[in-house]
Amino acid sequence: MKAVVMHSPGGIESLRVEEVAEPQLTAPTQIKVALHAAGINPIDTKVRGRGVFFENGLPAILGCDGAGIIKDLGAEVTRFKLGDKVWFCHGGLGREQGNYAQYKVMEAGEACAMPRNLDYAHAAAGPLVLLTAWEALFDRAQLRSGQSVLIHAGAGGVGHVAIQLAKQRGVRVATTVGSQAKAAFVRGLGADHIINYREQDFVAAVNDWTDGRGVDVAFDTVGPEVFNASIPAVAHYGALITLLDPGAGIDWKEARTRNLRIGFELMLTPMLRDLPEARAHQLDILDSCKDMIENNQLRLHVSKVLPLEQAAQAHGLIERGGTQGKIVLHIPE
Repeated sequence: MKAVVMHSPGGIESLRVEEVAEPQLTAPTQIKVALHAAGINPIDTKVRGRGVFFENGLPAILGCDGAGIIKDLGAEVTRFKLGDKVWFCHGGLGREQGNYAQYKVMEAGEACAMPRNLDYAHAAAGPLVLLTAWEALFDRAQLRSGQSVLIHAGAGGVGHVAIQLAKQRGVRVATTVGSQAKAAFVRGLGADHIINYREQDFVAAVNDWTDGRGVDVAFDTVGPEVFNASIPAVAHYGALITLLDPGAGIDWKEARTRNLRIGFELMLTPMLRDLPEARAHQLDILDSCKDMIENNQLRLHVSKVLPLEQAAQAHGLIERGGTQGKIVLHIPE
C-alpha cells in the first residue's frame, strides 16, 4: 500500500511516500479500514520534528485522525459490519500505525460510527480537535450554562469547534482572532464577543465585556505568553485551561490570589498511558459529537484538502500558522 513514512525526526523532508506492506488482521477483535482521509494536527508536526513517543517506534506512519470504510473484520467484532464508515483518533505516535496510509488495522473498540452527513474529509478533520475542546471545556474547566468563556485562536482547529460546543451548552463566548476574515468566520460560529488581538488588548476587552469581573473560563490554545497574559482576564475562582506547557515566567502569584483552577488538556493521554476507562469516555464524546453534527448543531471547517503525496506540504502549512479550521489529506483507493 501507499503510505507516508518517517524514518527519522527532522523537517518536512523527512516525510517520504513509500510502498509498504498492507496490514492484515491479527486478532478476532480487529477491523481493517480502507482510509479515505487523514486529518493533519499540530501534534503530527511535533512528532515529526522531535521524534516518536515510543522506543523502537521508527520507521513510523504519522497521523492521529482518520476516516474510512471497513473492508475486513475479525470473527468477534459485533459493533460493526463490512462497509460501515468509521472515524477515529488512533495511532500515529510511534506505536500503532497512523493514518497517512491507504489501510489501517485496529481494535474495533477504538473506532466510532462516522456521522452520516459528513464526507470522509470532514470526518477526518474532527476527532482530535473535538475531543480536545470537549475535554478542556467540560471535563477540565467544568464549564456550564450561563457562564462565560474566552477561547483563544477561535478560528483554528480546536478553537472553531470549542466555540460551537460552548454555545450549545448555553455559554457566552469571547474569542480572539487575528484578522477581519477570521472575525467574520467566528461570528458565523456563534461567538458573542470577537477580539482582534492585533488591534486590541484582549485582557482589557474581556474585562470591559464582563464589567470588570473576568470570564469564568479561559482556554489557551496558543502558548506560554498567552497563558500568562490571560490570568488577569479570568474571574476570581475561575479556571484557566491550556493545551501547552506554560513554561517559566508565569505570574502564579496573581493566579493564586484569584484562586484560579489551572488545568492541562492532552487528549492523547489515554493512548500514551493505556487508560481504557479514559479511552471509553473519549469514544462516548465522539458519539455525542456525531449526534450534534447529524442534528446540524456542530460543523467542522476544512480549509484545504491535499493529496496524500503532499503530506510534507501540509505540515509546512501547519507550521507557518494561521490555518483556519483544518487541513486534511485525501487518500486514494
